[in-house]
Amino acid sequence: MIDQEDDIYKTLLESTKAIPWKINWETKAFEYIGPQIESLLGWSQDSWKSAQDWIDRIHEDEREQTAHNCINLCDNGIDHEADYRALTADGQYVWVRDVVHVIRKNGVTTDLVGFIFDISERKAMEEELQRANKKLEALSYLDGLTGVPNRRLYDQTLDTEWGRAVRAGTCLSLIAIDIDHFKDYNDQCGHVQGDECLKLVAEALQDVAVRSTDFFARYGGEEFVLLLPDTGQEAARDIAERCRRRILELAIAHPASTAGNLLTISAGVACMRPTNDDQQTDLFAAADRMLYQAKRNGRNRFACSWPAKSPEDTGRLVNS
Repeated sequence: MIDQEDDIYKTLLESTKAIPWKINWETKAFEYIGPQIESLLGWSQDSWKSAQDWIDRIHEDEREQTAHNCINLCDNGIDHEADYRALTADGQYVWVRDVVHVIRKNGVTTDLVGFIFDISERKAMEEELQRANKKLEALSYLDGLTGVPNRRLYDQTLDTEWGRAVRAGTCLSLIAIDIDHFKDYNDQCGHVQGDECLKLVAEALQDVAVRSTDFFARYGGEEFVLLLPDTGQEAARDIAERCRRRILELAIAHPASTAGNLLTISAGVACMRPTNDDQQTDLFAAADRMLYQAKRNGRNRFACSWPAKSPEDTGRLVNS
């Protein structure tokens, strides 16, 4: 009767997708593994001789940690689970979950029993979700209208580049850019045309940021910023002028502008060699101050703020 019941339990276990197994912990030999293992991994039942066969069929990236954790937990009588990629007979890998129950006698581990589950579909869904989350995160750093980086990414990039400039003792320049009389442009041409204008301006200015370290972003409204690591005064001036000319080359009509009949920009340029005594806000404050100076001077131009020339004052900003 007992043998008949055992046969019934065995039949039930072997009819499930979960793959049952048993290991003699004293000899580390497999005493049983379900026939479903062959359909999942391609290895025959009789190829699972010892725990070493199990270890050898774990992906090398997870093998050492998975085996070490399992051995330690089994020796201490702790039930556990392990997710890993299992090697198939044809050299591929399948994500599985091993659920392990530890059997002990007199405080010593004697046997392990457990189930292996195919979790490849679940892992594929998790990876797809991770990719979607990464895509959403990337989109959260982009301006929804123009597609260029937004204020959030600018703040993070400034923090990174500021720290690098402080450590290396290099210059960090910033150009703050504003479209001249953009409100008047919107009023005259409509907000739909205004949005198209912002896209064209953003695309044109982004093309000026040619180095991989140059960083361009929409700061807000019609204002943009161009962060230039390891860039000195004269180079920053040249880039600001290229920005101004690039927008003129677009030849976007703007009859309501007092700076001419074409759409123009004004820019403020700041350059610092920051130290630990300086604040990140100093750089933008200087560039923003120069931006409004350029507007007061007639627009369609830029104004600059440079650090003092004396070595002891290289972090301070002065106007020129």
